[in-house]
Amino acid sequence: MSRSAPSPSDFVADRASQPLIAVADPCVHCGFCLPTCASYRVLGTEMDSPRGRIHALKAIAAGELELDATVASHFDTCLGCFACVTACPSGVRYDQLIEATRPQLNAPELRSPWQRQLRRLLLALLPYPQRLRALLAPLRAYAGTPLQELARRTGLTRLFGAELEAMERLLPALTAETFAADPEGVVPAQGPRRARVGLVLGCVQRLFDPAVNAATLQVLTANGVEVVLPKGQGCCGAVTHHQGELDQTRRLARDLVQAFTAATADHPLDAIVVAASGCGHTLKQYPELLQGEQNFGIPVKDVQEFLAELGLSEAFRARLHPLPLPDGQAASSARPLRLAYHDACHMIHGQGLRDQPRQLLRAIPHVELLEAVEAGVCCGSAGIYNLVQPAEAAELGRIKAADLSGTGADLAVSANIGCSLQIREHLASTPRPIPVAHPMELLARAAATPGTAEGRAPA
Repeated sequence: MSRSAPSPSDFVADRASQPLIAVADPCVHCGFCLPTCASYRVLGTEMDSPRGRIHALKAIAAGELELDATVASHFDTCLGCFACVTACPSGVRYDQLIEATRPQLNAPELRSPWQRQLRRLLLALLPYPQRLRALLAPLRAYAGTPLQELARRTGLTRLFGAELEAMERLLPALTAETFAADPEGVVPAQGPRRARVGLVLGCVQRLFDPAVNAATLQVLTANGVEVVLPKGQGCCGAVTHHQGELDQTRRLARDLVQAFTAATADHPLDAIVVAASGCGHTLKQYPELLQGEQNFGIPVKDVQEFLAELGLSEAFRARLHPLPLPDGQAASSARPLRLAYHDACHMIHGQGLRDQPRQLLRAIPHVELLEAVEAGVCCGSAGIYNLVQPAEAAELGRIKAADLSGTGADLAVSANIGCSLQIREHLASTPRPIPVAHPMELLARAAATPGTAEGRAPA
């Protein structure tokens, strides 16, 4: 974590002399943002809404309000989901406002010592896969075992405080793949090569849900895409970017660009692709984060965005078969597999991608897509939000889980690792729990031979 955060007084001086507050001027306080705002949904207070925060920013810039710990706490409740940007009829760029404000919130006097230490710990671990692997190694005998279930059922995990309990509840079963060496090198395309891409593995995804990257590789190569995996690639910086830690984010971004540049110097890529929408949103902001510095120099695409534009190959489409239903029978026209697709905020609001995932899923025979009632409302994950604001995040997780389960779907589908972990946790507590899978996993299973491990229903 950066140790040179601007002070609140810097914020006032900056905002008075820069045109950022002009971004807020179109706000007419109409309230269209309120129903879409996740923090307002659970807290119900004006200061915890986009409209209230914009009013506070203007007052701070005018010298009428001080950015103290109380005011800062209302900015900390913001999930950065950008649903208000989509909803705003006046075109207010609240996303730019909150991203410019976040670095100011890291001033030491604005948070408690515990909150500062917790953030420092999380940002020293999550963006560094090798550090995180070392921490997780002793937990292999606990995660996903009856011991973990007993600890939760007896309330033992609550003794460590709300934030640490929230971390434990997100901890999935740890497989051998979590501790395996990261894939690297060049994975050749199957059949004629149609494109050549670099794949960003993600820091949390490669450890907590490694099957997603494996499925992504299978789907890409089966569609004639050669995939480059640079040796030692690290984090893209999404988790630090979301916390306003710009210096750390830029260091991570430079390292990732350098890793891809070194691995592809003699063989240019058509695109950089990623299978986690939170990563994709930050990767697409590298030109702004690394102004005047070396960048990828090629498009960054979510893998679903990339495949929708490229088009699934005829050979791949010919391999697709119906997936199993929960009872083990194959889906059919009479009884399709019902999927409830969850729109991750950094996909639908941050990148403007909605139709591409649905287009790919509909390529699977006998699939029916069901829409959640509140598809555009955040699930409560939001980077590390569910770890530093556990009460608000848990309420949003319960709302999202009930919404997805209530569709009557057999499966929930999520294309972001944070959302998947959050939704899995809260779906387990619903009267009708259903599994969660990534779109790439479903495509890989549908293209596999029926009866094989890849072709079975998701657990």
